[in-house]
Amino acid sequence: MALNPQVTNLIIILGFMQISKRIPFDDPNVLNGVRALYVLSNAIIAGIYFYVQQQINKKNDMTVVKYVEPAPMGSGEEPKFVATTVKAYDLQQLRALFKAQLMGVGMMAVMHFYFKYTNPLLIQSIIPLKGAFEGNLVKIHLLGQSATGDLQRPWKQSGGLMGAMQGGEIKTDKKSIEAAERAGRGGVKDE
Repeated sequence: MALNPQVTNLIIILGFMQISKRIPFDDPNVLNGVRALYVLSNAIIAGIYFYVQQQINKKNDMTVVKYVEPAPMGSGEEPKFVATTVKAYDLQQLRALFKAQLMGVGMMAVMHFYFKYTNPLLIQSIIPLKGAFEGNLVKIHLLGQSATGDLQRPWKQSGGLMGAMQGGEIKTDKKSIEAAERAGRGGVKDE
């Protein structure tokens, strides 16, 4: 039985919080070693994402993907019909992963250099790397899993607060797609 990724993240965080209490961060050699681990972790993630981008471009899958994107919560807009290709969808998802990675590095830089927090460096060297390998794009393009079942595009939004703020779940049923097409809102996404 596999554990839920959020549960394993919590276990890792709690474990590394205990470990980080015993690490002498005031020793410059130790601190530089942990910084190097953080940089290495982010370099590995960037390398994985660049490899995935090469694989997406190499496969050049022009299969059409149609779905109805929910309206942002509280916007009063109608759900938007989207017709795109597998390649364009994957590249869009990859751009979002790159952006999230850069935001994480930026936040960590502010926390570490401005607020002088050192303990999160250790945890943030592990959790994002683990998350990269749990991502759908990496599962398909690096680990070679087939895009069926939970990996069939479009992917479900992550649950929790962020999923709720985006307005709900993406719809792929024929009835929703036809209704959104008739409403005329949305269309083919740019590549």
